Amino acid sequence: QVQLVESGGGLVQPGGSLRLSCAASGFTFSSYAMSWYRQAPGKERELVATISPGGSTSYADSVKGRFTISRDNRKNIFLQMDSLRLEDTAVYYCRWVGPQEGYWGQGTQVTVSS
Repeated sequence: QVQLVESGGGLVQPGGSLRLSCAASGFTFSSYAMSWYRQAPGKERELVATISPGGSTSYADSVKGRFTISRDNRKNIFLQMDSLRLEDTAVYYCRWVGPQEGYWGQGTQVTVSS
């Protein structure tokens, strides 16, 4: 049974930092790319960052230079978010796309507000 469990969201002031975590289980984690998505109120869900099994990364232009995706060998991925902006407010989701279907975590709320 595939499970993706996010944590680490919260309320932060503009310019602040947060670190999100996603604990994965139920599949061969080391063989697959993993991604972070986010969905702001009234907007479509968008891809934020992806990390390959070998550690190569890619980012949305809106977060490049501020966010860092990483993974460990204990089935966790992370999203270090620095220099947060008001427009980063969203629910952040962990995603895995397997051979037959994709899976989402339940999401974690990130609110950037002064």
